[in-house]
Amino acid sequence: MGLVGLAAVAALVAAGCGSSPSSTSSSGGSNTVPKGLSISSFSTNVASIMSKFKPLTQFATKGSNSLQVGVILPDTTSSTRWVDFDAPYLNDAFADAGYTQSQYRIDNAQGSDATQLNDATADINLGAKVLIVTPLDGPTGVAIAKEAQSKGVTLIAYDRAIFQGNKTYYVSFNGEKVGELIGQGFLSCLSSENVKNPQVYVMNGGEDTDPNAIAFADGYNKVVFGQAAKTVAAGAKTSSGGGTLVQENYAPGWDNTKAGTIFQQAFTADPKINATIVANDGMANSIITDLKAAGVKPGTIPVTGQDATAQGMAYILQGYQCGSVYKPVYKEAEDAVSVATILLAGDSVPPALLNGKAVDPADSSVSEPASLLSATWVTKANMESTVVADGFDTATAICAIAGASLCATDGIK
Repeated sequence: MGLVGLAAVAALVAAGCGSSPSSTSSSGGSNTVPKGLSISSFSTNVASIMSKFKPLTQFATKGSNSLQVGVILPDTTSSTRWVDFDAPYLNDAFADAGYTQSQYRIDNAQGSDATQLNDATADINLGAKVLIVTPLDGPTGVAIAKEAQSKGVTLIAYDRAIFQGNKTYYVSFNGEKVGELIGQGFLSCLSSENVKNPQVYVMNGGEDTDPNAIAFADGYNKVVFGQAAKTVAAGAKTSSGGGTLVQENYAPGWDNTKAGTIFQQAFTADPKINATIVANDGMANSIITDLKAAGVKPGTIPVTGQDATAQGMAYILQGYQCGSVYKPVYKEAEDAVSVATILLAGDSVPPALLNGKAVDPADSSVSEPASLLSATWVTKANMESTVVADGFDTATAICAIAGASLCATDGIK
C-alpha cells in the first residue's frame, strides 16, 4: 500500500520458471521445490503444505542459527489483521516449514516509518537474506528496497507493492479484482435494499500511502461508474440502478477516525446520500457509527467493506453493512513463506505460484513478478461457509456483537 499517485496493481501475464533439478547439500535437505505448488495449494491446515518445505528449508538455511528471513508488518491500527491474523499465520507457516526461531523474525513497525526502516536495517545486519515487508508508505518502502538491494537481499513486498529494486517480488491478493468484488457487491446491494435514485458516496482507502487503495478504487469505480480510476468526478452515473455519484474522498493513511469525520461532514452537507462504497470494514465501522447517530435504520443505506472483520460480519447480519471482501490471510502468509523459502534456496518460483506481475502505472516499463491470490465477497448467505468455516471469524465473536437471535436466523454457529 505505498507509493503516492500510483494507480492499480494489475494482474497480467504469468511469470516465473520451473524449479531447479533435485540436489542435496552437505548440511542436509534438498533443493527440490514441492511438486504441484500453486496459488491453490494453501489451506487453513497450514502444516499440510508448509511441512513439505522442510527439506528445502534445511537446504536453504544450511543449518545456520542466524537470521535468514525478516518480516516487518506495518501497524496495529489500519486493520486488526496485522496482529490477529498475519503475524500468527506467518509464524505458523515458518514453523511448519521447518524454520527454527533463530532463523526468522516478525516485527511490527507500530505505524512508525523510522521504526520500519530500522527494523529492516537491523534484520539485514543480522544476516537476513530475504525480507518480507508491508511498507507503511511509498518512501519507506523505497528506502527499504534500496537498502536491501545494496546488500544483495531479496525483498518480498507483502500485501502492499514496492516498485523498487531488481530483486523485489510481490505477494498479495489481486487488488483490482478485490475492488471489482466490492463494486459488484455494491450494485447487488442497491437492488436487494431497493434503493431508489441512489445518491452514492465513495470512501477510498489511504491513496496517499497505498497503491492497493488505488487498485481497489480502480476496480469498484470501473464496475459502478465505468471508469477505472482512483477518483471519479461528482455527477458520474452508475452503470446500473440509475444512481449518481455525490462525492468521492479518501481517508489519509487508512485512518478510520478520519474516514468517519470526512463522511460526517459530507453527509451533513448532503443528506440525500443514500448509498456508500467503503473500501474496508474499519472505515465502514466509523461511517456506520455516523449513520446510526443520524437515526438511519438498518437495510436502508448500503455500506460495503473489506477484510471480513467480526464487527463487519455482525453489521452484515444486523443490516447496516451489505457485504465485505474476505481475503484469506492464511493463504497470503503461506504464499509469502513459500516464495521466501524458494528464493532463499536459490530456486525459481513455479509459474503456477508466481502467476502474474505487478506493473507501476507511473512507468509501465517498471514491473515485478507477483503471486496474486483470489478473494471472496461475503454476505449473510455465505458467511458460515467462508469466514466462519475457515476460523477467520468465530461464530462466538460475531454473535457476541450481532446477537444470538440473528445468528440463529442466518445459520451462524
